[in-house]
Amino acid sequence: MRKIAVFTGTRAEYGLLYWIIKSLNESENVDLQLFVGGMHMSPEFGYTVKQIEADGFPIVERMEFLLSSDSPVGISKSMGLALINAAEAIERQKPDLIVLLGDRFESMAIAQAAMIACVPVAHIHGGETTEGLIDEAVRHSITKMSHLHFAATAQYQKRIMQLGEQPERVFNFGAPGIDSIVKLKLIELDELPSAIDFELNKPYIMVTYHPVTLESDGASSSLINLLKVLDEYPEHQLIITYPNADTNGRKLIKILDDYKTLNQSRVLLVQSLGQLRYLSLMKYCEVVIGNSSSGLIETPSFKVPTVNIGNRQKGRIGGDTVLSCDESVASIRLALERALSQKFKQFCQGTINPYGHGDSSTRIVEQLINYPLNKIINKKFNDLEDI
Repeated sequence: MRKIAVFTGTRAEYGLLYWIIKSLNESENVDLQLFVGGMHMSPEFGYTVKQIEADGFPIVERMEFLLSSDSPVGISKSMGLALINAAEAIERQKPDLIVLLGDRFESMAIAQAAMIACVPVAHIHGGETTEGLIDEAVRHSITKMSHLHFAATAQYQKRIMQLGEQPERVFNFGAPGIDSIVKLKLIELDELPSAIDFELNKPYIMVTYHPVTLESDGASSSLINLLKVLDEYPEHQLIITYPNADTNGRKLIKILDDYKTLNQSRVLLVQSLGQLRYLSLMKYCEVVIGNSSSGLIETPSFKVPTVNIGNRQKGRIGGDTVLSCDESVASIRLALERALSQKFKQFCQGTINPYGHGDSSTRIVEQLINYPLNKIINKKFNDLEDI
């Protein structure tokens, strides 16, 4: 029986990994080892480990390493604690393979510990670019410490190989987040108010705005500009989710808390919605606006417009439903006006999501269970002319 560890450190990442975790847990050929840490263990971010427990998955390692600080020093110390936690967890559990998704600093710490312990790593969502974030360097670093790669598009697959990874270990299976859209029974529109404990009596806009970690203020001024534009649409309610625990994230939380105080009946501000409520709300919203990857990857499957602001997702593939703009009031205003227009909404109905159709998790799990792991630790660097 293959011992496969899966690490999750955030609410969004867990939602993307859900069907992979579920399939591994149900397989007779796998001993699932679930490592849970980071934001999941923080009351400030909703203590979302409770959702994992409610889903019935076996958590073998609860990793406490996220400091209550979002300064560069605080984040670096959290990384150090995550590395210590990961080393101890790997020593205790002795997995045959570790699964990581994405580009957060916690995942890089897990990858570092696995590298030192000579445990193979399978990495999901490598090869992507986000030019406004430290995640850009983190993601490519995890790629170089990984041994199996699951890219979300052909372009990302090619980029992983460009980094020297062996082509036979790089798969393009699409984005696993699309699977939930296909497989989950989403909440109906008339049932949503009860599900979120908030009266939806107007059309609503979904907002997720994360720190831009390569900017000195974490994009606080950009968030203020976005809220100024949203004030021009009082006929719309706003569903706003907390930003990630990135550098300067608490500055954004303070801005959002103050905004909620001034707009009690119009704004729902939540630490975490969970995958089911988040996707259900996305299905029926007028537009998704902010700088979250979900606006580029999942939202296009609903034919719903996305307004993608600033540099956080710069370089990441966006479908035809995505309108990108800079952080100025004028640019955000123009993009939102176009996104809400009937002409653009009608155009979105004929678009295709470039990230796949919802069969990614099954194909990834098949490789996780069956790909030969003997000698996989030894990696040959493939130069471009060899690809």
